[in-house]
Amino acid sequence: MARIQLKGISKKFKDETVIQDLNLEIKDGSFTVLVGPSGCGKSTTLRMVAGLEKQSGGEIWIDDTCVNDTPPGLRDVAMVFQNYALYPTMTVRGNIEFGLKNRGVSRNEREKLVKDISEIVGLAPFLDKKPQNLSGGQRQRVALARAMVKKPKVFILDEPLSNLDAKLRNQMRTELIQLHKRLGTTFVYVTHDQVEAMSMGDEIVVMNKGEIQQADSPMKLYQDPANLFTAQFIGTPAMNVMKMGDVKGLDVRSDRPVGYVGFRPEQGILNPDRPVEGLVLKGDIVTRESLGAESIYQIRSDAGMFFVKTFLKPLESANKVNVAVPYEQLFYFGPDGGRVYGAGVSAKPLVAGGAIV
Repeated sequence: MARIQLKGISKKFKDETVIQDLNLEIKDGSFTVLVGPSGCGKSTTLRMVAGLEKQSGGEIWIDDTCVNDTPPGLRDVAMVFQNYALYPTMTVRGNIEFGLKNRGVSRNEREKLVKDISEIVGLAPFLDKKPQNLSGGQRQRVALARAMVKKPKVFILDEPLSNLDAKLRNQMRTELIQLHKRLGTTFVYVTHDQVEAMSMGDEIVVMNKGEIQQADSPMKLYQDPANLFTAQFIGTPAMNVMKMGDVKGLDVRSDRPVGYVGFRPEQGILNPDRPVEGLVLKGDIVTRESLGAESIYQIRSDAGMFFVKTFLKPLESANKVNVAVPYEQLFYFGPDGGRVYGAGVSAKPLVAGGAIV
């Protein structure tokens, strides 16, 4: 196992700076997920940890050792790529033990390691098959097994499930979570899929334009986003965000300027049957999406388009609706997108009695 520390890391490609002064600590034994849109710097960060890219500035520490000048093969890091990078002319067994042969591991020890690892990842019946005769999920397991036999301190996985179909991707998520628990090794995982990040990581690092927006547990990110970017990146559908100037009937008193107000789709109450102390928006249903246990409505209002997620019986015929959001479920952001925190933030209705329906 290993703790990873990135201290003041920067990375330039020619004249373009893609990462600037990045500081991050990845806990020993954690399953840490780097998530963000394409081009945000997450894969580049991963490759610098592995030693496949050289940082332009800063220090990378694994355990208590600075590995800035340590070659990739000596960092005790195993990497699983998006395209699996298997040798097509070798069998599953040959792919798994290839690195062991290069390290001079004896035949008996290789056989024992391959047997143990292949049983863990469910490949024992396929050891004599070639990669082209395997399914996508099986090829992914071969790539994992090849990394596991090295018994590294750190596993680095760069979008390893992106080539799989939705059903197999869900299955492999579960298997990776179980594998991490079984090995107890530090996992660092990169994805652009926030659902994947939320379901797998015990620590999530949200990145954008080479900067860390927030690093926290999945529920902390969802319930307490530090800024507008995180609030709208995490969650399906994303948080509804409106400009304060477009929202009527909401008087926000704060010790900091407030530029935006937001709420999660599931916090909106459709056509409340009793008074609600909160923000109320009147609108027209534009689309209905029935997902079995839940329904998602896209609604057009004077404040803009927004979504409401409900677990109630779907509205079959209604087009015009009232949506109430209790004050305690509202999020406030400054004009720069930073979250407005503190006891100095309050919202009061602009009608008598403090209740709107």
